[in-house]
Amino acid sequence: MQKVDASEWQAGVTGLPSYVNMYVYVPGTPATKPPIVVAPHHCQGTAQSTFSEMSSLVSIADKTGFIMIMPEATGQNCWDAGSTRSLKHGGGGDTGAIVQMVKYTLTKYSGDARRVYSVGGSSGAIMTEALLGVYPDVFVGGVSYMGVPCGCWAEGYNDVTGSGGSAQWSGACAGGNVTKSAQAWGDLVRSYSPGYTGPWPRLQHWHGTADTTLNYKNVAEDIKEWTNLLGLSETPTSTDMPKSGTTHQSWKNDCGYVVYETFSISGAGHSVPFDGNAVAAYFGLDMQTTSDPQAAACGMGGSAGSGNGGVGSGGMGGRAEGGATNGGRGGMGAAGTSAGGMTGGAGASGGEGGSSGVATAGTAGTSAGSSGSSSSGTGGNVSTTGGAAGGSAAGSSGSSNGAGRDGGAGTTSAGRDAAAGSGAGSATSRGASNDSQGCACSASAAQGGGQGALALLLTGLWSARRRRTSGPRSGSRPRR
Repeated sequence: MQKVDASEWQAGVTGLPSYVNMYVYVPGTPATKPPIVVAPHHCQGTAQSTFSEMSSLVSIADKTGFIMIMPEATGQNCWDAGSTRSLKHGGGGDTGAIVQMVKYTLTKYSGDARRVYSVGGSSGAIMTEALLGVYPDVFVGGVSYMGVPCGCWAEGYNDVTGSGGSAQWSGACAGGNVTKSAQAWGDLVRSYSPGYTGPWPRLQHWHGTADTTLNYKNVAEDIKEWTNLLGLSETPTSTDMPKSGTTHQSWKNDCGYVVYETFSISGAGHSVPFDGNAVAAYFGLDMQTTSDPQAAACGMGGSAGSGNGGVGSGGMGGRAEGGATNGGRGGMGAAGTSAGGMTGGAGASGGEGGSSGVATAGTAGTSAGSSGSSSSGTGGNVSTTGGAAGGSAAGSSGSSNGAGRDGGAGTTSAGRDAAAGSGAGSATSRGASNDSQGCACSASAAQGGGQGALALLLTGLWSARRRRTSGPRSGSRPRR
């Protein structure tokens, strides 16, 4: 594990908290296009403590080649998952700092932007759910050990050290006293990233029924929130007991893939253990593959678009196209730079076909030319999430997996502190297959194997302590 100097990972970015440090673990032989796992620590934890506690996951990284980021909130009690700055897409704060680490790692190590995950316990779990909720365009999935719903931590959040109580703490949420309807939870999270229309990350939540540090009542609220975001009923698809004392509830999407699940451990307190083998299986990182297991099962496994939009005289904003079979995320389109009547350069190509690839933002051209052209990726119905200068994207139809719909014009987020980029040009032709939604509608074997491994999660110990700001006290203190 190596510390990355702030001058490197924060280069060109201002307004991030000075107390957040970046540590990264790159295996000796990283994958050709390595996935990334973010692992935020618990309260009063460090990058080194996380590295030790998650040694089983580190060992798997050595075998399959994914990269791990261990962010560190130096000198802080817990992670900030409750301030306005952290609960706003692009707002900075601790969430923004961690996302900047992800962007740096993707660029430096040619990482796979379609396979970015987060896992944490206690405060690390609270941060994991905040990352998934505030930056759904960055994270594909997460595992939360004893977490709370995204946005819950803002209730009565104490952000200032020395102001009484515990800094970076929400007594109301920790006590399980924050309740909302499913719609209210969903609307709250959607407000953090206005304009986002892409898929929401999948989540797995573990909690002990006797947890008094982060009350078990938060699980019921978590269920409301994530089922609403994922467009699911609050009633689980199935309920079972993989082992005595463990109740497992799962929710499947239209493709039959489990996109949200909870594991309730009867009688367990704030000490649900960590199992790197199970986490790796859930993320699909226990073996060397080139796609996320949910993407592979539901026809979303396209290759990510790569390359920048060409720069032409009178350049239009670069256009990123969605990826293959309902899923590759298009690359960043570069800006056109000069005026005139010539054609803008081509945007980034998508992957291998699909009905709803998600494109990242094209940067706005500085002046418009007469026309823009896009390269011939095969992703369809693309949408963008905007960016520093907004962006536009256009989709073309897929030619595989029944994704032969007309590619619609990409949409542009309006809430990213800048105007929309330009990106003229029409959608391309229809695909050769039928007019379906591009959904494979069958769960992969990898998913089933992952769930089997998840039953083994109770094998380690996650210690958690809490520091109060009222000054040192003798004896041990519970850490979250």
